[in-house]
Amino acid sequence: MKSEFKSVSMIGLGYIGLPTAAVIASRGVEVIGVDVNVHAVETINSGRIHIVEPDLDALVHEVVRQGKLRATTQAERADAYLIAVPTPFKDGHKPDLDYVEAAARSVAKVLKKGDLVILESTSPVGTTEQLAAWMAEERPDLSFPQQAGGSADINVAYCPERVLPGKVIQELVENDRVIGGMTETCAKRAQSLYRIFVRGECLITNARTAEMCKLTENSFRDVNIAFANELSLICDELNINVWDLVRLANRHPRVNILQPGPGVGGHCIAVDPWFIVDSAPDSARIIRTARLVNDSKPEFVIGKVLDAARNLSNPVIACLGLAFKPDIDDLRESPALEITKVLAEKGLGRIIAVEPNIDTLPAALSSQVELMDLEEACVLADIIVILVDHRQFLQVDWSGIDRSVIVDTKGVLSRKSSAA
Repeated sequence: MKSEFKSVSMIGLGYIGLPTAAVIASRGVEVIGVDVNVHAVETINSGRIHIVEPDLDALVHEVVRQGKLRATTQAERADAYLIAVPTPFKDGHKPDLDYVEAAARSVAKVLKKGDLVILESTSPVGTTEQLAAWMAEERPDLSFPQQAGGSADINVAYCPERVLPGKVIQELVENDRVIGGMTETCAKRAQSLYRIFVRGECLITNARTAEMCKLTENSFRDVNIAFANELSLICDELNINVWDLVRLANRHPRVNILQPGPGVGGHCIAVDPWFIVDSAPDSARIIRTARLVNDSKPEFVIGKVLDAARNLSNPVIACLGLAFKPDIDDLRESPALEITKVLAEKGLGRIIAVEPNIDTLPAALSSQVELMDLEEACVLADIIVILVDHRQFLQVDWSGIDRSVIVDTKGVLSRKSSAA
């Protein structure tokens, strides 16, 4: 079936926006990518990528070669606009919608009657309505759903991404999508756009429910990770190997405890629950507590490193992993990055970072931390801190290294032991 959308504009070409733009372009639709990052725009237009994601490089190269995807720094006219910009929080965990507002006002300037605007950024409940209000301020000559309902000139909807870094291309196509329209007409038009490339179900609801659905999914994960992380603290007090405990407890047919770690990172799970807490502070008690547990875990890890370094003079400390999860280059909200930064600031000794997915250290570490390859770091280190279970770290034979100088936050050593 031929699509009504001849052109789509993707606002934001990061970890979600660029893969989405490339997948839509691969279906024969003209895609105009928009980003304020000039380097990203130039890189994409040369057929290359500025992020790490399996299979994305070949896909971008091909759709750029075919002329189906191009990038620019200014919004241009299209039939539909997808907004995938950051939604961080300010001090006090207050949602920061500045990027969404900037995108809304930028898109509004080029809108024409019949266009569709979809927000994909993870957002507090009510953001889609606010997006429409910002666009209406810019374009009083057009009608929006809050003004004209189903007969509005511009349709507005919300559809959050729900993909796993490292499998984004696959999951963009295969996963179900929850599509929340400001009206039923908005939802159905958005559904027809996603059906261009989504093989999973495209489920229709209202915008507020779709916004809350995304926050609920990530808060569910956060609460369950908090249970595992709290369990690791208890086991440390009671001299129990938490990895063995979780493995044994999970043999129960109705128990599925997640794996503890150094904290929770990434732009989703580490951020989204606070949006719920901000919207309903008196009711979101478990969600708030889970966030506090997970946010406190890096401090516990730092304490374990300090204990290991107590009797060493100017030790070399190798921090293995900076990304927020295995086998990607994404450092957003990464507890591993935070731990490495704090250790460097404490002036304990020489701090080495091993992160196989990046070529240069972020500015927050560049003056105090050395980036080094794994083999050299392990030779030099007095203390090894395993912060991310990258595949390279799982392949190491740890048997020749004194386990008393390894702080293992990911259970890598226990996995090796159980596999032996």
